[in-house]
Amino acid sequence: MGRATNARKSLGTFHRKINESRVLMVGAGGIGCELLKNLVLTGFGEIHIVDMDTIDLSNLNRQFLFGMQHIKKSKAMVAKETAGKFNPDVKLEAHHANIKDPEFNVKWFEGFNVVFNALDNLEARRHVNKMCLSADVPLIESGTTGFDGQVQVIKQGKTECYDCTHKATPKSFPVCTIRSTPSQPVHCIVWAKSYLLVEIFGTSEESSPDVDPTEDSENSREIANLKREAEELKNIREKMDSPDFAATVFNKVFKDDINRLRSMDEMWKSRKQPEALDHQIVSDEAKDIGAKVSKNDQKIWSLAENYVMFEDSLHRLAERVLGMKKNQVEGEAAPIITFDKDDEDTLDFVAASANLRSLVFGINAKSKFDIKQMAGNIIPAIATTNAITAGLCVLQAFKVLRGDLSSARTVFLSRSADRAFSTEKPSPPNPTCGVCSVARTTIEADIERATLGNLVDNVLRDGLGYGEEITIMTSQLLYDCDFDDNVDRTLKELGFSEETFVTVVDDEDEPRINLVVLVTNSQLPEGSTPITIPTHFEIPKKPSAKPETPKPLLLNGNGANGSAIKRPIGEVVGSDELEYQPNGRDTKKPRRGAVVENRVPSAKKLGKMPATELDDIVVIDDDGTITID
Repeated sequence: MGRATNARKSLGTFHRKINESRVLMVGAGGIGCELLKNLVLTGFGEIHIVDMDTIDLSNLNRQFLFGMQHIKKSKAMVAKETAGKFNPDVKLEAHHANIKDPEFNVKWFEGFNVVFNALDNLEARRHVNKMCLSADVPLIESGTTGFDGQVQVIKQGKTECYDCTHKATPKSFPVCTIRSTPSQPVHCIVWAKSYLLVEIFGTSEESSPDVDPTEDSENSREIANLKREAEELKNIREKMDSPDFAATVFNKVFKDDINRLRSMDEMWKSRKQPEALDHQIVSDEAKDIGAKVSKNDQKIWSLAENYVMFEDSLHRLAERVLGMKKNQVEGEAAPIITFDKDDEDTLDFVAASANLRSLVFGINAKSKFDIKQMAGNIIPAIATTNAITAGLCVLQAFKVLRGDLSSARTVFLSRSADRAFSTEKPSPPNPTCGVCSVARTTIEADIERATLGNLVDNVLRDGLGYGEEITIMTSQLLYDCDFDDNVDRTLKELGFSEETFVTVVDDEDEPRINLVVLVTNSQLPEGSTPITIPTHFEIPKKPSAKPETPKPLLLNGNGANGSAIKRPIGEVVGSDELEYQPNGRDTKKPRRGAVVENRVPSAKKLGKMPATELDDIVVIDDDGTITID
């Protein structure tokens, strides 16, 4: 019996289309391993895998394509090697690279029948979403958080995209909280990871996403102090090879800096003052404690144990940096060390430093295990959740490949006593989404010859009929009616590469929707125009705002005058009921298409009690209030 026999029996003639499909899977982690196994065993003809990560020990409890022998190797390469044994008839291509690299351009995306996202990174997800929209390739987006999972089908112009709904941004903390007034263990952990480690073993110019550098009234003074203290630490790290290096750093951050804070009387009128630590006293207490305490990661270490780990990890990191400097090639950037949750040296340093700071400020210390989860932003991963989510991805891909988008569903997986799955039809595109609700076109340009003025005058004004009031942006502002400094500069000088997305905003009184222009670099013939003009392309105007029409009264089947209003079972009406999306990212959003099943609305829930002829009328007003007559 051939490997494809069972799949062919299950899928019938559709199996041939699957076998001829060319698909892309971005991410070879928890979901990716399960998904790749499913794709290979189902018989997808050609599968490309893109992942820039390497395998860590912590991956092995759920990413079953990897083993101990694969640690530190490329996830994409090992996944290809292991999954290839399941079905040698499938063509697998692995790319150990960042999906945002220039080689993975729109034209490359256009070569796939469907794309699967199996990422844990918000920025990368948004990038793949944008590329699939530009290439008009369907995207199967997926994600898990603990026992919760979600699968979403995204198709340009047909469904909402990944950016149509708000995604929570990672939590950041004001500088003044991190540097001066910590009140939670996480504040001390961020300080150790994003400030102290960076200042000693990284580059002080680095900015961390965990720290909010906004210079408001509370932060401005602390930012000035931060710069001054960074200079002091820079002088200290120049003495990394000195025997009293640990003592110097300890006294600087746990004694001198704390005494400086204590001197600010206004700061402690409503707070408990921190208590400075003395190196000599603490080191005397720690004389008989060895570095083996690092292995006891479930225990909350004492002050002396934290000091031992601070000193030991500091020396280990210093030796690493000094060793890298010896092998440094002239002209290369200075070697640095960054935090990695699976790097014992950096983890020990962050854990000990954070706990010492917690003790200084009277905050409860944490175990090394807990600090690893918080510092590494580890989201609990359940192997079963990944497996179920990966299976749902393939089922939704079947519908997409059949061209039956009306049968596709957004699926939510949750640990619930009532039901494990809930589904809804894919929502239409959000008309206010700045990513998918735009007009799109592609032009070719010789970026070494074409100027921004050519783009503005030849393409936008002459070709597409824009007026004077337009704004042009990439990742930065290039042009508007009050800023024309760049019109004579070539596109290459402005940072354009082989493919560059440009957003055009119409600022006229009756504006058109935003236009996204994909500028591709082409060697156009000498003497010809250095930029092409799109033909037979029109950009629609923004829809005018219409006054809201009053919502109809939702009745229980009886009119206000007692006359019967018959509503067919299963009729779809509007509903403002909020439904939680268990994906760990999305906020609550209106549930679309609530179904009336000939039931009576109530003040608590709409449609949970059988109707009778004597029931009162329940009216839901525009402002959400409920009136019972």
